[in-house]
Amino acid sequence: ETGGSLIKIFSKNHQYLGVNNVIEKFSNLDASKGRLGVFWHTQGSGKSFSMIFFTQKILRNYGGNYTFVIVTDRKELDGQIYKNFANCGAVTEVEVHAESRAHLKQLLTENHRNIFTLVHKFGTNTDEVMEVISDRKDIIVITDEAHRSQYDTLALNMRIAMPNASFLAFTGTPLIDGEELTKDTFGDYVSVYDFKQSIEDRATVPLYYENRIPELQLDDKDLFDEKIQDIIEAAELDDAQERKLEREFSREYHLITREDRLNKIANDIVEHFMGRGYKGKAMMVCIDKPTAVKMYDKVKDKWATEISKLEDSVLVARDNREREIISDRLKYMQETEMAVIVSQEQNEIKKFNDLGLDIETHRKRMVNENMDEKFKDPEDPFRIVFVCAMWMTGFDAPSVSTIYLDKPMKNHTLMQTIARANRVFQDKPNGLIVDYIGIFRNLEKALAIYGTGSIDDGITPVKSKDVLVKDLAKEIKATKTLCKNHDVVLDDIQAAEALVKIKLIDEAVNLLVANDKIKNNYLAQANYVQKLFKAILPDPLSNTFLLDTKLIKVIADKIRSLNPTPDITEVMKSIAELLDESVKTEGYLIKETPEIDLTKIDFKSLKKMFEKGKKFTQAEKLKNALQHKIAVMIQLNKGRMDFAEKLQEMIDEYNAGSSNVEEFFDKLMKFAKDLNEEESRGIKEQLSEEELALFDILKKQNLSEKTKQK
Repeated sequence: ETGGSLIKIFSKNHQYLGVNNVIEKFSNLDASKGRLGVFWHTQGSGKSFSMIFFTQKILRNYGGNYTFVIVTDRKELDGQIYKNFANCGAVTEVEVHAESRAHLKQLLTENHRNIFTLVHKFGTNTDEVMEVISDRKDIIVITDEAHRSQYDTLALNMRIAMPNASFLAFTGTPLIDGEELTKDTFGDYVSVYDFKQSIEDRATVPLYYENRIPELQLDDKDLFDEKIQDIIEAAELDDAQERKLEREFSREYHLITREDRLNKIANDIVEHFMGRGYKGKAMMVCIDKPTAVKMYDKVKDKWATEISKLEDSVLVARDNREREIISDRLKYMQETEMAVIVSQEQNEIKKFNDLGLDIETHRKRMVNENMDEKFKDPEDPFRIVFVCAMWMTGFDAPSVSTIYLDKPMKNHTLMQTIARANRVFQDKPNGLIVDYIGIFRNLEKALAIYGTGSIDDGITPVKSKDVLVKDLAKEIKATKTLCKNHDVVLDDIQAAEALVKIKLIDEAVNLLVANDKIKNNYLAQANYVQKLFKAILPDPLSNTFLLDTKLIKVIADKIRSLNPTPDITEVMKSIAELLDESVKTEGYLIKETPEIDLTKIDFKSLKKMFEKGKKFTQAEKLKNALQHKIAVMIQLNKGRMDFAEKLQEMIDEYNAGSSNVEEFFDKLMKFAKDLNEEESRGIKEQLSEEELALFDILKKQNLSEKTKQK
């Protein structure tokens, strides 16, 4: 249950294999000595659902009174995983979060299937002796991201606290040197599904990075040594760490938080966010909480300035089309909400007031509004969030497509942060990481360790945005070649005068719908070109490809408009942009996309139109109309499936070259007449559509004529 509706979750291939590997190991518990292994599946590939699949399969296959202790390292992650279990009905209890070690001990004496707790409940002092809190043998401990080097002691403490339990670790990043204690607790890998593989399988979208406005980047390689990176690597800077950061690394910190630098970045964020082709949600990652609030204020000011400019531009627009474009942009900006999401701390209002910042307004929103659900909802206007550590792990908002990075990061934290943009969502082509701080000297190192199964293959799963530009140039060339093979020369259309261009576009459409294979190949290619073009925006190089991309899109839109009930609004806009503004395209487009009403069709006139017009285009329109009509008729009466099969046979024969376009059109005409007769059959039988459907079912029982009449 999600977003007020039900959805069905199927296991993907890597989840199916991974869970069953663990189940097999579980069936040999004595041999595994309670070490069920490490389940390394990259961020965004559905680890929390794999946990649910595993727990449910254990309960169904083995019965018993098994209790699963789900351990995380962050309160927000604990809540997120609990919510996934609850939404699936795998947990129905509310009070199953262990608030303390004593509470965890109590819960384990009660009858609970799932208990949720934080790893810190097992002690943070390395000298602390962990007591046994349960010696039950039917406990299965499942940890998420609790294998990192700083948690090795805690992992060992879990083993001491529950000596007879079985242990399974889930992680989005692999074990590295120094984490051998983790293997002592959990065992070796039981399933590996890395960053690179998930992209190849389309379980996650590819990620690209962009070095934005280099003059703002801090490219001094000695600027961030290991000490400052270790401090910032902490999940969330506490008061003492923040003071240490400012005291010991004042030069570096003040370079990052310099007012003129932050102003430039704020201006660039507004420009970049509004210039993107795919308008997904965005996260701005700042070095600390005060800087997150400061960046919010600066972006809001720039945002308001841009809205004011657009309001002036609407008044002086040259024509309706320009006014509509400006109005759409203005409306989007006016609707857009942004917010700061940071953890709470003591005396924060005074601290922020002393810095001239307002945290109270943001804290009220964080307390009173369900901000995570608002941000996850793709339709909600909350589109930009400013963070420094929260929502970096255990937070899935699939519509996030852009991460603005202005915080030194490395290792796990860097990988987890960029993975916020790798979720698959609708037509999202990829995730984009915009780098303001020169972080990507660390990215290749992190990817070598965490991104792939091998650190020596030299292939990085996160690529520079420059690759997209090269891919777009290559795909436009491929589209031109495809068209040329069917006597359509896109460069000639591009060079033509406006009125000639209309004629050439029509001829191109006619040739590209000669059969389904040609049409589908072109549409697939056009879709890919459009996706790549959107992905590179707002790169200045996009202007190089603008005209070619528009022409390819116009032809694709015209082909799609041959369906019986096309939405021609976008086609009209596209072709108006492509042609000279003085050419009126509206009437031309409407005339070219009439809806065919089979019940009122004049077959003689249709034949004449075919003979004097563009034959492939007319055949395509009639075929689409028939397919549309049959789909509606089958919904009313499943007994008409034979008609759909007959039409498909005719289409397949034509696509295979067994008949020419004239023969195909004649067959479609005859078929249309048969379809009309079928549609009016209920009237002849004096039956409603529902009665006719029942009558057809009974008729198949070889009834006598007398029985039929009854």
